[in-house]
Amino acid sequence: MRSFPGNPHDGPTLAPALEQVEILTSHRPDLAVVDRGYRGHSVDKTRVLISGTRRGLTPKLVADLRRRSATEPKIGQMKSDGRLARCPLKGTIGDALFAVLCGCGHNIRKIFAHLRAVLSLIIAGILAAYRPNHSDRYQPMAA
Repeated sequence: MRSFPGNPHDGPTLAPALEQVEILTSHRPDLAVVDRGYRGHSVDKTRVLISGTRRGLTPKLVADLRRRSATEPKIGQMKSDGRLARCPLKGTIGDALFAVLCGCGHNIRKIFAHLRAVLSLIIAGILAAYRPNHSDRYQPMAA
């Protein structure tokens, strides 16, 4: 998560976002798949695919564009579940802190969902191991 002061257009925010990815992962992305708001960016080292373009794309790149559309609802979840739409903190520092805290809360919710799924599998396994076997009860008696 990163916030930008003011209300900048998407295009100028792409280079700092890719720089942040490089800092966090020690690897510069070869490909960035973005929406149409990023037209007019100034990124040279990374190939940028803008959604809505179809000319000269391989099937793999078309699939990457579709994958971007699948991650777009995450922004809506951040705004609704993380209350990112309205920031209660004041100033640009408050905006930046709130964005980071919202991202942390989103990651914690994802971790809890994963732990819930693992715990339900463990409980199902324990219940299956201790469930009485009813098939022994209905076998015919030996004469």
